Amino acid sequence: KFGGLGIEITLRDGILTVVSPLEGTPADKAGILSNDQIVKIDDQPTQDMSLTEAVQKMRGPKGTRVKLTIIRKGERKPLEFDLIRDIISIQSVRTRTLDPGYGYIRISSFQSGTSSDLKKALDQLESEHHPLLGLVLDLRNDPGGLLDQAVEVSDEFLENGLIVYTGGRLESQKMRFEAHKNSRPRSYPIVVLVNSGSASASEIVAGALQDHKRAVILGEPTFGKGSVQTVIPLNDGSAIRLTTSLYFTPSGRSIQAKGIEPDIVVKRENPPKEEEENSEQLRRIREKDLPRHMENNKPETVPSKQEDLAAETQKMVEQDNQLRRALDLLKSYKIMAQMNFR
Repeated sequence: KFGGLGIEITLRDGILTVVSPLEGTPADKAGILSNDQIVKIDDQPTQDMSLTEAVQKMRGPKGTRVKLTIIRKGERKPLEFDLIRDIISIQSVRTRTLDPGYGYIRISSFQSGTSSDLKKALDQLESEHHPLLGLVLDLRNDPGGLLDQAVEVSDEFLENGLIVYTGGRLESQKMRFEAHKNSRPRSYPIVVLVNSGSASASEIVAGALQDHKRAVILGEPTFGKGSVQTVIPLNDGSAIRLTTSLYFTPSGRSIQAKGIEPDIVVKRENPPKEEEENSEQLRRIREKDLPRHMENNKPETVPSKQEDLAAETQKMVEQDNQLRRALDLLKSYKIMAQMNFR
């Protein structure tokens, strides 16, 4: 927990760039997006500002304000965001049922305990559905985090083989991480959702599952943050940050600056605006709108918590075209598997 904005940043070509806002944080709620370029923090230009300086300026006591000036692709003028710092407390794994037999797990960051939380979420879904027919693993806008958690998350879905390896000039910089046979195999179909805000550990997971043909990757190309950096302190109190090695997927693809290309590219569509929804509602004529319609005298029942969650999930799927495509893909797999092609 810390007082801040909930934003993952990096230096790209010397420009302070947003990797991704963390879900539910002030940055996320304000509408800051992946690949936004932060050119000012409280009217101070970020040119020649180090990552450490930028983070220090964005952090602060809860309730205090900070202004970010951002350049965004497609916008003619810089955008200004007046944000209020908050305590950042992240629940990295969330789960729900999309449809009977089809589960959804969202990983918003790879922090300590993410892999164990994922295991609990999978066990819960598997106990609720007999069998679990498919899973959507949502890594969109997940800026990454701990390498060991990315390895353990990948290992949960793989039975053997290489997960990721690092390559550098020195032998000491070369590491390999292998999958292990699981006591409880996860053998159902998986669709992994990614976008330009999926970085680092997210790309390691997506790349490993893609190379092993364990999951279909759907969405948009990822961020391309695949470097291992070492900070070397200097005598004057400053430090040098050096890129010492790169991450590679099992097939030998470098993640750095290239990212992971989805198997199926689906661009995110903006959900309909409230005015459009209201206009559509007005165009729909129902029985109760007709003159002299028959009344229903049965008293209305209050929906249960479970019904509220189902309605919320239905709305989430309706407004998210990438998630809809993922669910349709999983359902079509079951249908195709039952067909007899000649």
